[in-house]
Amino acid sequence: MNILNMSPEEIIRKYYPGGSLSFNYLSIHSQKVTEASLLIASHNPAMKADMEIIRWSAMLHDIGIFLTQSPEIGCTGPFPYIAHGYLGRELLEREGLHEIAPVCERHIGLGITLSDIITYNMPLPHREMVPVTIEEKIVCYADKFYSKNEKYLTTPKSIGQILRKVMKYGEDKVAVFEEFVKVFGVEYLYE
Repeated sequence: MNILNMSPEEIIRKYYPGGSLSFNYLSIHSQKVTEASLLIASHNPAMKADMEIIRWSAMLHDIGIFLTQSPEIGCTGPFPYIAHGYLGRELLEREGLHEIAPVCERHIGLGITLSDIITYNMPLPHREMVPVTIEEKIVCYADKFYSKNEKYLTTPKSIGQILRKVMKYGEDKVAVFEEFVKVFGVEYLYE
């Protein structure tokens, strides 16, 4: 997988000044999502998920946040936060990481459909942005347990907390999350 002779951490350092607020939030969040993703995969061996793809995908899924206007986490770019997904994908494609680049835009929410983009007039390219591979689904699921805020940066949210947030986006998103819980399990994430 390491076609660049760089680690995911080195790619992060390429775009985020060490010690900066954005670096700290991204690094901690990415590490927690990586730990959770690998745990989910290890508890579901029959799915035969590629652990190296999961590690890279989870570490780099939010690489595009520095390009967004999110001053509370140290990001001062010109784009709205929701754009970090497709911007991250473009960045990783330029880095030659075509295999994992799609996870950047496919992990947001529980996937953003073309219908969502059109219906809600989202400032996103018009295409499906839903997780496709097992690795993308695992990273998407793991990401729901951690946020880039102080309260849930290192402590996982409960299923109830996640469901309350997901409900704002419609019953279809609730169904996706409930299916993830059913397929991947959850109890081991709180041990």
